[in-house]
Amino acid sequence: MKRSVLTRYRVMAYVTAVMLLILCACMVAKYGFDTGAGLTFAVSQAHGVLFMIYLVFAFDLGSKAKWSFGKLLWVLVSGTIPLAAFFVERKVRAEVEPLVSDSLATAKA
Repeated sequence: MKRSVLTRYRVMAYVTAVMLLILCACMVAKYGFDTGAGLTFAVSQAHGVLFMIYLVFAFDLGSKAKWSFGKLLWVLVSGTIPLAAFFVERKVRAEVEPLVSDSLATAKA
C-alpha cells in the first residue's frame, strides 16, 4: 500500500476532527448565547464537505487494508463523534504503518 493513502486519511481525520470541534463551539454560541448564526452555517457547510472527503479517504484506506465491515464502519463513524477521530486515527496509523513499510521493503527488493 502506498504511504499517500495513509497520509490522505490522516490529514482528513485531523481536519475533520478540528472542524467538528469548531462546529460544536459554534453551536454552543448559536443556541446557548443566541449569536453567530451566520458563522455556524458557514462552518457546518465546510464541515459537511470535508466530512464527505474524509469518508472517501477512510473507505479507500479500509479497502486497501482489507478491514472488516465493522472496523470500517467504526472508522467512518468516528468522524461524527467529537474527539473520537483523534484517538481512532492514532490506532489506525499504528495498525496500517506496518502494511506501508512492508510494501516499501517489497518494492525495493
